[in-house]
Amino acid sequence: MTTETSATLDDVTSIRQQSSTRGVGYGSLWRGVPRELGFLLLTMPIAIIGLAVLQSLFWTGVGTIVIYVGLFVLIGAFYTARGFGTLELVRLRWAGRDEIARPQWEPADKPRTFLRSAFGPFVNGHYWLYLLHTMVVNPIVSIVSWSITIAWTATALGGLTGWIWDRFLPNDGQTFFLSRVIVDWATGTRSTFDPVVGDQILYIVLGALFAVTLPFVTRGLTVMHNGVALGMLGAWRSEALQREVADLSASRGAAVVAEDQSLRRLERDLHDGPQQRLIRLQMDIATAERKLDADPEGARAILAEAGQQARDTLEELRALSRGFAPPILQDRGLVSALESLTARSTVPIQLETEIAPGARFAPEVERSAYYVAAELAANLAKHSGATAGRLFVDTRTDAQTGAVWLDIWLTDNGNGGASLVDGHGLRGLDERVRGLRGELVIDSPVGGPTRIGARIPVAAPQ
Repeated sequence: MTTETSATLDDVTSIRQQSSTRGVGYGSLWRGVPRELGFLLLTMPIAIIGLAVLQSLFWTGVGTIVIYVGLFVLIGAFYTARGFGTLELVRLRWAGRDEIARPQWEPADKPRTFLRSAFGPFVNGHYWLYLLHTMVVNPIVSIVSWSITIAWTATALGGLTGWIWDRFLPNDGQTFFLSRVIVDWATGTRSTFDPVVGDQILYIVLGALFAVTLPFVTRGLTVMHNGVALGMLGAWRSEALQREVADLSASRGAAVVAEDQSLRRLERDLHDGPQQRLIRLQMDIATAERKLDADPEGARAILAEAGQQARDTLEELRALSRGFAPPILQDRGLVSALESLTARSTVPIQLETEIAPGARFAPEVERSAYYVAAELAANLAKHSGATAGRLFVDTRTDAQTGAVWLDIWLTDNGNGGASLVDGHGLRGLDERVRGLRGELVIDSPVGGPTRIGARIPVAAPQ
């Protein structure tokens, strides 16, 4: 592989899918303070604006519903509440919280029509929850969180910087000094230290205390808003179950289609390859039998050619079996099988993986993963025009769900332009991956490079 080719591949193969784990140390809390402060300081102004707008729209709609105009005003109120609720979800994501699943606004199994879009909010509970959140819950919660944020931040900043600006404030006639009150109460005697200096030291200590605890306060208040949003603005579990059932149905259908295509492909390959060779072998043996007495030398030559035909047929059958489940996959596992696959490729492919060579997955997962890699390698050799490729295989844990995925990415420096076309290999590969409840991703601009990846749900390797 040339230096230029390697550089090209390095530019396009930063594929390592790392799990997005959020740090829990004190330093990570401080790193989140700017975003959390930005979220909390804007919360109450946005909540008050939402309250004013929604109160006006909703009660105007209720008051004019008898003349039918109110219906359309209420529809506007519902969609406005949806907008404010969505803004809250976006702001929480920006503040560093995990993505909250959005509600299902319209039935997935029914066509979208004007009447359903216009009057659907009246029977969709999510719109009512968004309305309640914007009109009642969020203003109350926001006032509390905004007040605590302002007070805590102001005390921290004021205490730490008070020794700078306190000297410029007039204090003539001041008789109350907090530091003296505290010391006198604690010691039971009348103190004699300078109370002005004592108050400055006290304010610095209080400022430092509030500053040290500020990350915990901003994180706690942000988490409180996130909990409210999760309960009122997120999707319901029943919707997740419906989507799960729909995904299972789609996966089952895709698996059936992919299996049918695989069987048809195997039938075609057997017909065009080994079957034709076996017919030729049968004819050669019959010819040799007829010549055995009259022309022994000719019969011997025909039998030698027949032997070669038998060896070629056996090699083709082995190649076909390697495309589905090679013996090395069953004996030594996925990594060893992929090493053998890349070693046999006519285009140089570099294998990158952090999976231990002896790690084993479920047999069906290993077969599917090998099939995906073999198909990608075959497409690379036949259609890409590439001179080098890089195969990356690794497991990844989803930070939100805890699910384990097997990522398979093949990158090449070819001509690009790969796409899902009915009747072609990538379409069948996509259906096979979807049948496993996985996902196929294609990034192949014209002119290259091409990155094709599949992720398959798996259990942790053994």
